[in-house]
Amino acid sequence: MGAHRGKAESIGDGFMKLVRNEILHRQSNILVEFNHVEGWLYVNWRGYQNYDTVVAGCEKILELLLETNCTKVLNDNTNVEGIWSGASKWVGQDWLPRMQAAGLECFAWVYSRSAFSRLSADKTLNCTGDLSFIKTFDDMEAASDWLRAC
Repeated sequence: MGAHRGKAESIGDGFMKLVRNEILHRQSNILVEFNHVEGWLYVNWRGYQNYDTVVAGCEKILELLLETNCTKVLNDNTNVEGIWSGASKWVGQDWLPRMQAAGLECFAWVYSRSAFSRLSADKTLNCTGDLSFIKTFDDMEAASDWLRAC
C-alpha cells in the first residue's frame, strides 16, 4: 500500500491535498467513510441503536458499497452502547447475505466495550449462514491488519 494514495481535493489557488478518508454519510448514530489509502469502507456506529437505526444504517452501507465498488468493510462498534438485538436476525439473514451478493469479500467487525452490544453482535453472527467473510475483533489494529491481508 502506497503512503501517497488517496483522493486529490482542491484547496484553492491551484493547490491540491490528498484525502485519506472521504465522508460518504454522517448522522448522529453512524459515520461512513471511504478510506482511499486502504480501499475499504469504514463504518463507525455510535451510541444507542435500535431496529430502525440499524436497518437505516445498514441499507446506507449497502448503497455505498455498491457506489464505491468496495469489497471490504471495517465495521467499528467500539462506541455502540446497549442492546440492539431486535435487529440481529434481520442483519444476519437479510442484510449480510445481500452485502455478500453485492461484492463484499471481507467484513471486519470490531466489538463494542458494552457487554449488551457484544451480545447483540454475537446473536447476529448466530443468525448468519455464511461466516466465511466475517471476522470479529476486540481492537481496531487487529481488524485493520486482517482486512489488509484479506
